[in-house]
Amino acid sequence: MTSPAEFVALPPSRRSGSPYAIAVVCLGNICRSPTAEVVLTAKLAAAGLDQRVVVRSAGTGDWHIGERMHPSSADTLAAAGYDPALHRAAQFDATWFNDYDLVLAMDSTNHADLNALAADDSVRARVLMFRSLDPLAEGDLDVPDPWYGGPATFSDVLAIVERTAEALVHLLQREPSVQRLAPNDR
Repeated sequence: MTSPAEFVALPPSRRSGSPYAIAVVCLGNICRSPTAEVVLTAKLAAAGLDQRVVVRSAGTGDWHIGERMHPSSADTLAAAGYDPALHRAAQFDATWFNDYDLVLAMDSTNHADLNALAADDSVRARVLMFRSLDPLAEGDLDVPDPWYGGPATFSDVLAIVERTAEALVHLLQREPSVQRLAPNDR
């Protein structure tokens, strides 16, 4: 069986000599997108790409700016061996498009909100659904919002994020604009 990620082409870096930059975006930036930021950052480090790829998360809404990660998200990450302590919620705005090569939306509403902020189709081409890279995704590409579920939902989100992050790291290892950047160029 082929995975959806096998058919996704990552947008190349637009900033020569700079690390490939990824923004992960959900609604409030306290559950899904910070989970993805923490996991993807750890997997990039394990793959030796942490000097070539940078990751940041944000929300489309402004009501959690400056707050820590949702306690259940943080606890789920910590139990799996990740460090969620540094996260503070931020809000995505249109200026972020200048600094990020790839913007990953956690659900279709976030995707629509990001596309509405984008100045033109060349910017919209850099906005993808996070689960478009998930090797097990079928149909609905939304990462479920654990805010509305119980503790098991936070674990389910972590499982989705881990396998999707692994697929993304695999794609980044083959991305020419990432490989051209020497680790000490940062």
